[in-house]
Amino acid sequence: MITMDPVAESQKFFRRISQSSNIMLFLLWHVVHLILSVLYIVREIFRAIENYLITNGYVKTYTNLNLDRVKYLGIVIDSDEARNTSKVVELLEWLSALGVKKLCLYDREGVLKKSKAVFMERFGSTENSVAGPLVSKKRMDFEFVSITDGKEAVAKAANLLFKKYYVDGDSEKPFFTEAHLTDALKTLGAVEPDPDLLLIYGPVRCHLGFPAWRIRYTEMVHMGPLKYKKLGLIMKAIHRFTKVKQNYGS
Repeated sequence: MITMDPVAESQKFFRRISQSSNIMLFLLWHVVHLILSVLYIVREIFRAIENYLITNGYVKTYTNLNLDRVKYLGIVIDSDEARNTSKVVELLEWLSALGVKKLCLYDREGVLKKSKAVFMERFGSTENSVAGPLVSKKRMDFEFVSITDGKEAVAKAANLLFKKYYVDGDSEKPFFTEAHLTDALKTLGAVEPDPDLLLIYGPVRCHLGFPAWRIRYTEMVHMGPLKYKKLGLIMKAIHRFTKVKQNYGS
């Protein structure tokens, strides 16, 4: 007489279901991956066509850019990609040709700072250099920023606010706002201009650690990886920014 072990049979049953589920999940993952890959390829094709039409003057809208509204342009580059100096130089040549006058270059680890001499040699002599973060150039003014910049100034500003409002026990203890920090930074002489437009080159859609207190009213545009940069899309981003009405609030 053959006896059946209900526990063993149930284990076999659930094992078969588990194997089937794993196969279905595996197939589903590949289908989703295929769909996303196709969508990415289609998007890149459209971007390439759009870039070709803009750079060759077929789209007249982007021919004359109103750079008066882009007084200070910020460029954020992923530190790994910033090590490709030739790509960065090519990007700067495009911006110089477009007529950009003031430029803030940022990467998290300070790679661009280490390549400062290369940019100086490429874009003019340093005879007119001035002290401070802004280095005067013949064609563009550069500021080099990394994630460590400004932290000391913010710490000093916080210490100043503490001494002003908390050392004296009788003084009123306010709720600190952005205005308090800005005033403290101005007192210390540590206020740098906020970029009007921030173009971000990197694998993720974020500002990659750019000092948050300097992008309060900054328009940010993710441009994709630096190796896939396109002049036409830079022109499009600048044009869109110049046409947007900004409400800064109170």
